[in-house]
Amino acid sequence: MTRSVASVLAIVAAASVCAAEPPLSAEKLAALQSGWDQSIRDATGAIEKNPRDLNAFSRRGDAYFFAGKFKEAVADYDQMVELDPSLDASHWRRGIAYFYAGRYADAAAQFERYHSFDQVDRENGIWRYLSQVKAHGREKAREGLLKYAKDDREPFPSVYELFAGRTTPEKILQQIDAAKISDTEREKRLFYAELYIGLNEFIEHRPQSAQQHLERAVKNTWGPTGGYGPNYMWHVGRLQEVALREKK
Repeated sequence: MTRSVASVLAIVAAASVCAAEPPLSAEKLAALQSGWDQSIRDATGAIEKNPRDLNAFSRRGDAYFFAGKFKEAVADYDQMVELDPSLDASHWRRGIAYFYAGRYADAAAQFERYHSFDQVDRENGIWRYLSQVKAHGREKAREGLLKYAKDDREPFPSVYELFAGRTTPEKILQQIDAAKISDTEREKRLFYAELYIGLNEFIEHRPQSAQQHLERAVKNTWGPTGGYGPNYMWHVGRLQEVALREKK
C-alpha cells in the first residue's frame, strides 16, 4: 500500500524525536546517580544506627525515587508516616511515588487527604486527576476534579483548566509568552506548564507530544534550581521523559 505524504512526514518526525539527543548528558546522569547511591548508603547507615530516624527515611526515599526505584521510595515514605502519623495528609511525595509504582488508587487517596490539608494548591488537584485517570478513566476523573475557591499561583489555574478540558496547551503557552513578567518568572511558569502539559499528553496516550513537552521541562533552567519542591518535580519530568524515550 502506498503511504500518503502526510504519513511519511509523520514517520520521519517521530524518528527524529527518537533520534534526538536526550536532555541530559550521560556524564550528568552518571554524576546524579553517583550522588543518589551515596545518599542511599549514608541514609541506610543512619537508619541502622537509629531505626526511628525520620530524616534518614526521607532522604533515602527521595534518593530511591530519583533513581527510579519507586517501590523502595514508597516503603521509606510509608515508614515516615508510620513513625509520625501527623505526616499522612501532607505527604505529597508519597502520592507521587504511589503513582509511579502503579498504585493509582492509593495515589488518588493520598492527594484527596492532602486537599484537606491545603485547599489552595491546584498542583495537588492535578496529581489527583492524573491518578484518577489511570485508576478509573478520564470521564470519571473529570467528574471528580477537586474544587478550588481561592486563587493559586500561575500557571496552575490555567493548567487546571487544561485538565478540566476547558483550554489547550497552545493557549497556556501563549498566555505565558504574552504576560508582562520578569524573565525568571516566565521561566518558572514555563517549567510547570511544560511539565504538566507533558504529563497530560502522556495520560492521553500521545507519547511523541508528551516527550517534546517534558524534554523542554527538563531543559528548563529554573526547575532544578528553584528550591526543594521544584527540584523534585524536575526529577518527575526527567523520569517520565526517560521512560517515554526508553519505550520508543
